[in-house]
Amino acid sequence: MQSVERALDVLEALAEHGGEAALSEIAARTGLPYGTIHRLLQTLLARGYVRQESDRRYALGGGLVRLGGVAEGMVGTWARPHLARMVELSGETANLAVLEGDFIVYVAQVPSPRRLRMFAEVGRRVLPHSTAVGKVLLAGRAAGEAVTLLERTGMPRRTPNTITEIRAMLAELALVRDRGYALDLGEEELGVHCLAVPVHDGDRVVAAMSVSGPAERIDAVDRDELAEGMRKIAHAFGTELGPPGGP
Repeated sequence: MQSVERALDVLEALAEHGGEAALSEIAARTGLPYGTIHRLLQTLLARGYVRQESDRRYALGGGLVRLGGVAEGMVGTWARPHLARMVELSGETANLAVLEGDFIVYVAQVPSPRRLRMFAEVGRRVLPHSTAVGKVLLAGRAAGEAVTLLERTGMPRRTPNTITEIRAMLAELALVRDRGYALDLGEEELGVHCLAVPVHDGDRVVAAMSVSGPAERIDAVDRDELAEGMRKIAHAFGTELGPPGGP
């Protein structure tokens, strides 16, 4: 069991470094001896769950893609009852999204019953800086990791409302952490506003849940009250995702 736990620690360390890390970085993150990490990596390399780059850094391997695709579909299925509760709470379309590499991926949705409603196609990939779910997921990362990601993506302008400067985004992420929810006020698409809350697995933010709708409807609600109700639903979902007996 200890070997399994340590192998998972190594994979999680790679994921937390953006999918690629040096042996020293894995050791610093996990606290494991170099020899132990090296032996675990050799097994993971042989199974295709890790690959070694030309500069001797290690990266998550293609063997995880199949597992991830199946797991993502299952998480989407588990999320739907919780998303349905968010639709009942808000009257708007509810979404579940995760951060994969540099992109936000929508993995589940329950549409609003209203005739005029918003859609984010399941499987759609967008950059995080212009979406409420993206801000929530960035806010769950260390500031240095968020900056590295934002520098890679370049923060392109989607609408006149999009935040395109890293300093401004860091201030926005600090606000997200302080109030416990994020807003997209026409930053990804004009006329569409969104409110998102984090899904925690223990101390980690592993996903984001949001409601989205026409700007005038979202602006008419009490945001703090809506966010409080959404956080309770997201907490219930996060508890369901976590290990039995976990926090």
